[in-house]
Amino acid sequence: MAERIQLKNISGNNLEQCLKCSICTAYCPVSAVEPNYPGPKHSGPDQERYRLKDEKFFDEALKMCLNCKRCEVACPSGVRIADIIQASRITYSKHRPILRDMMLANTDFVGTMANMVAPIVNTTLGLSPVKAVLHGVMGVDKHRTFPAYSSQKFETWYKRNAAASQDSYKKHVSYFHGCYVNYNYPQLGKDLVKIMNAVGYGVHLLEKEKCCGVALIANGLSGQARKQGQVNVSSIRKSVKEDHRTVLTTSSTCTFTMRDEYEHLLDIDVADVREGLTLATRFLYRLIEQGEIKLAFRKDFKMRAAYHSACHMEKMGWIVYSTELLKMIPGMELIMLDSQCCGIAGTYGFKKENYERSQQIGSGLFRQIKELNPDCVTTDCETCKWQIEMSTGYEVKNPISILADALDVEATMKLNS
Repeated sequence: MAERIQLKNISGNNLEQCLKCSICTAYCPVSAVEPNYPGPKHSGPDQERYRLKDEKFFDEALKMCLNCKRCEVACPSGVRIADIIQASRITYSKHRPILRDMMLANTDFVGTMANMVAPIVNTTLGLSPVKAVLHGVMGVDKHRTFPAYSSQKFETWYKRNAAASQDSYKKHVSYFHGCYVNYNYPQLGKDLVKIMNAVGYGVHLLEKEKCCGVALIANGLSGQARKQGQVNVSSIRKSVKEDHRTVLTTSSTCTFTMRDEYEHLLDIDVADVREGLTLATRFLYRLIEQGEIKLAFRKDFKMRAAYHSACHMEKMGWIVYSTELLKMIPGMELIMLDSQCCGIAGTYGFKKENYERSQQIGSGLFRQIKELNPDCVTTDCETCKWQIEMSTGYEVKNPISILADALDVEATMKLNS
């Protein structure tokens, strides 16, 4: 059964400030392609006034919302429209998660199992008969490509190859690696350790880490998300308050979920540690801007990359940190793609009932990438990476990985010694 959280004040999202201007609807990627979706203004502040009086006014069509936050970015009055919609789903939805939803949402469990037999899992998930079964029985669209699993978890690599040397550095940070780095792409975590060590920082893992919970929230398992969130915040609080270490991330969605959605949707207090949790590119850029570190780059590095603005990066206002860091690389030609949602929204685009809508939302972005024909695409969101790679065929890299590839490690270490 779906777990529920009764929020203390579901009307505390500034809905009274709504001007009914409908700018949010004009910027909504779902409204642009789905005539059956009421739109953020109607689904959010308009209907909320009725839902507060009687829950029968809740509409299950709200599940079409991507929670991309573009409505909130566009709102001139600061109404937390998407939070109103998501909180309503948590409080009023009668939908019960099916097996598919639970499997997609429980990334730690599935990732741990998949890592044990990664080559078999990766091959099996690509077979047409398996895709047909997933499509017909589980409701996972047969056209969707799954991200490959790694045979070795990032945590395992770290303990074997990096942990022992981190105390030798004078300055220290902690790293919330997230599910994607741990189970699918440990190289991104290795790249962060490489960069931070080169500028004189030791990198430590949190005492305990669980999935940030974004997939659990989206799939009606908010109670489980809250339990995992409490574990994460406790570990972050220890890092920030006791160890005096800033907690870095390499995922825009994990960062946004923990900094903002824990408080707004899961009633978890993060006020005392919120500023101690930040994206690695933001942390690095600020250190460079303050003159505390310097980077040196390989003279032979050349790349023409197109940057995709992930929705939650736009909501946090942090795109400038990643793009300005990339522009520091002498051999980099960086092209800014138009601000468009890619359409995947985590597990949303994996579901059979959402797949076509997901692809329609991202179609303009995919077309622009193909027309530009860059060496690669870069973005701070791992699920955007999956969507773009599947839909365009272009490789997608996190800005941290590009920085690590371009970095002259020895020269950087000398500059920061």
